[in-house]
Amino acid sequence: MAFAGILSDADVAAALQACQAADSFNYKSFFAKVGLSAKSADDIKKAFYVIDQDKSGFIEEEELKLFLQTFSASARALTDAETKAFLKAGDADGDGMIGVDEFAALVKA
Repeated sequence: MAFAGILSDADVAAALQACQAADSFNYKSFFAKVGLSAKSADDIKKAFYVIDQDKSGFIEEEELKLFLQTFSASARALTDAETKAFLKAGDADGDGMIGVDEFAALVKA
């Protein structure tokens, strides 16, 4: 598991279960359920680099769409509406991407 040592398998499973229906994803409740919002800044950065699939230093819209699949390969993709809302919430500087500091702020929001 990519988040081994950061998140518990049980928390990940519960968080994914809570948002398996289309348009039910809420980043605040997901980060709380998965346990990420209670983690240290270092663990949040580690999680960011797992989600940043292309290792660009940013989470782009396509990576956000597949966000849940970074937690479990069998998870669904986010809908376009969920992806755009997630990006809008996290993209503080308006560059169309979420950087590590923006991600940390989003997790702690």
